Amino acid sequence: MDKKKIMIVDDDPDYVIATQTILKRNAFDCICAYSGRESLERLRKARPDLILLDIMMESDNAGIEVVNQLRDQSQGSAFKDYSKIPILIISSLDDIEGTQIQELLKSGLLPVNDFLRKPVPPDQLLDKIKQLIKALALDEYLTKARKPGEDAMQLHPFYQGKIEVTLKAPVRDFKDFAIWYTPGVAEPCKDINKHPEKVFEHTNKSNFIAVISDGTRVLGLGDIGPEAGLPVMEGKALLYKYLGGVDAFPLCLREKDPDRFIDVVKALEPTFGGINLEDIAQPKCFYILDKLRKEMNIPVWHDDQQGTAAVTLAGLINALKVVGKEIDQVRIAMVGAGAANIATLRMMTAYGFPTQNTVLTDLYGTIYPDRPSFLEHFPYEPIRKLIGSTNGQNLRSDDPEKAKSLAIQGADVLICYSQPGPGIISQEQVESMNQDAIVFACANPIPEIWPWEAKEAGARIIATGRGDFPNQVNNSLGFPAIFRGVLDVWARTITDGMCIAAANSLAQSARKKGLSEDYIIPKMDDWEVYIDEAVACGLQAIKDGVARKELSETELRKSAEAKITLSREKTNMLMKTGLVPIPEK
Repeated sequence: MDKKKIMIVDDDPDYVIATQTILKRNAFDCICAYSGRESLERLRKARPDLILLDIMMESDNAGIEVVNQLRDQSQGSAFKDYSKIPILIISSLDDIEGTQIQELLKSGLLPVNDFLRKPVPPDQLLDKIKQLIKALALDEYLTKARKPGEDAMQLHPFYQGKIEVTLKAPVRDFKDFAIWYTPGVAEPCKDINKHPEKVFEHTNKSNFIAVISDGTRVLGLGDIGPEAGLPVMEGKALLYKYLGGVDAFPLCLREKDPDRFIDVVKALEPTFGGINLEDIAQPKCFYILDKLRKEMNIPVWHDDQQGTAAVTLAGLINALKVVGKEIDQVRIAMVGAGAANIATLRMMTAYGFPTQNTVLTDLYGTIYPDRPSFLEHFPYEPIRKLIGSTNGQNLRSDDPEKAKSLAIQGADVLICYSQPGPGIISQEQVESMNQDAIVFACANPIPEIWPWEAKEAGARIIATGRGDFPNQVNNSLGFPAIFRGVLDVWARTITDGMCIAAANSLAQSARKKGLSEDYIIPKMDDWEVYIDEAVACGLQAIKDGVARKELSETELRKSAEAKITLSREKTNMLMKTGLVPIPEK
């Protein structure tokens, strides 16, 4: 829905002139489909910028004639697709039955969104139009939000999953079985036995990761169990392969005890070159990640923490550049104290943001160290220590709504990873922020506040988790490329420095294209971004001393580009040949 274009259908030239003047002053592009002939020439002289249509035509096909006039008269104008323009009919007639306006309504060729009878003073009409546009936009975005789920229910049973195991080695004839299996396979087995790290050369371990979940925090659905979480893990594996050329295998474990979960994951180390933890409830997700990172000799990554943090940091770095503010000067409000926001806080701290300039709120109010039940809410000591260093202003409120308002007032940046909106963040709260405010409203499928509402309230930059708004903060910009770089150097772990290198690479990629209020972070179809990010991550792994294999920047770029390109070309070839069928619409 184009929120700055509107069609007014009216039958009073004086009213039209007054209305159009107000709308234009408020940055609306306007078209008038005029329903009377008497003063048409007068109106044309008074407002030559309007597209004027006389719809009081004596014809049984009035609606069609109006549409044809629209097409003829709007060539080269901003009004080319009337299905995306709110249309408001205003009439002084008490009864529109039998009029040409009614014929237009019946035609269905123009989607009329509302009908008002005068008298409506022009200054009040503006508010009514804004309310109409908000309602239409809300309906449109809710429809869009439902569409992927509707499609998913059709396509998941059609394909019965999204990934499968295929061969990467040839079978020229049946004699090849003696090479790939017994007796020939014994030789690489013996070589690995003598030189354990040669497993990266002889097997797919160097490109193979596990996507592991216990199903306790799946998307925004909560604890739905491992089976119900499997479609998400398969989806993650699909993204890994297509965007990063990484082979990922989904594993959903029926194990909620964190220590037993850790034992299972550790037992998988011989097979995989890396572990992606996914959709695990907090606070145990912090404990699981930290312990596995310490005790395993392959990289362990929790995308809900590190992935979200890296991509958010990239967007925030560029957003601050756009508004001209420094990281050590801005005050940041964070709504939500789950894995995403806490990991983002940790990453921002590692990057150089002072923690005392940040205030967090959760379901219990403002977060401060001596808050009642602080220990209960944050039992994991490293996280408790990190959060305890925030809120240098010592803001306090045990009322969640008041706490949000208190934290947001005077803030330069608002970062939300809380619960789906809209209405979680109000326009009044955004209005209370500093000038050139930055708002990251990242809940899915509906952000905590609609972007246009945040914009109306004074926010200069708005980011969300959705692809149909500008500035999508999407983990898919991070994990495929980060693991591409990690696997190419056979890294032992993923350091904070590697995540920051990935964030800096993403930020730099956006800067190359030119930053703006609506472009602070690359889009997923900017595929060269993944190569740059993989190279940056691999080089940082070498610098941090966690790489088993050292490659030059040129070698890393060649490896990443070849593997990502191959993965995409294979997928496109399978679709083109029909081996991956495309369902009929």
